[in-house]
Amino acid sequence: MTELLEKTNIEEFIDPDGTPCVRIGGIENFLVSQVFDCGQCFRFDPVEGSNYQSEFEGVALGRYVRFRQNTPDMLEIYNSTLSDYESMWKHYLSLDEDYTAVRADIAERFNTACGHIDMVMPEAMKYGEGIRILRQEPWEAVCSFIVSQNNNIPRIKKIISDMSRVYGTPIEHNGNTYYTFPTATALANAGVEGLFSLKTGFRAKYIYDAARKVIEGDIDFDEILAASPDRAMEILLTIKGVGPKVASCAMLFGFGKTEAFPIDVWIKRVLAKYYPEGLDISKLGKYAGIAQQYLFYYERYQN
Repeated sequence: MTELLEKTNIEEFIDPDGTPCVRIGGIENFLVSQVFDCGQCFRFDPVEGSNYQSEFEGVALGRYVRFRQNTPDMLEIYNSTLSDYESMWKHYLSLDEDYTAVRADIAERFNTACGHIDMVMPEAMKYGEGIRILRQEPWEAVCSFIVSQNNNIPRIKKIISDMSRVYGTPIEHNGNTYYTFPTATALANAGVEGLFSLKTGFRAKYIYDAARKVIEGDIDFDEILAASPDRAMEILLTIKGVGPKVASCAMLFGFGKTEAFPIDVWIKRVLAKYYPEGLDISKLGKYAGIAQQYLFYYERYQN
């Protein structure tokens, strides 16, 4: 058992509106505001008028859920029992991963990868100390990052919200309706025209191709989960319109392959700005993708 889990204490309680909740104390390296606003997922938004310092709501794993904090060492999960936390949310939030050890590994490897004592990554990890990589559902990650191509986050979120509303399954909670992410079958049945009507643009045919390949078994998520990073990349690149960046994002955020290091315009900027003499990404090891997220967040939000 890791140091994190040894220090964690968990209790169930009932929210004033009658909804079951879980409170986890003693957590480290987890901030709701950073986890859900660092560009890794697109179905969560801040709760307006929240009484918490930070509270985000959305749909994940087929459930409406809220994650909220008043202090960095405490997390509350709204609409969750203790059993739900143990079977779903602990893994989804990467709270079963020792990020103290992860961060130490990243810092050590960056010195080797850049050929000197690196000062940037320690600053980036301090700035984004609450970031953890979510373990999202594979299909949602693949489809979401296809939508992300040449797109900005507000527009990505709008497209995915509309897609879920039109083709997902309704979830009722306290008089409000939310929607699950659409299945591959639902999006394949929508056809290219149906997907295009959601303002997906040129991405419509890519989403449709991905959906058809999943239905027909050409894309097997279990195979990708078990595959080496190189093989996983090879499989994902067979989807029309999916290049290395989208495939790497899907691997990192949907298949738990933290070795994947997506390179987009932000990371290109980081590499040119902070590592003009080069950074050997092949030497970053198992947590290269987590390091990438620290760099991305640092460059995008520090100013």
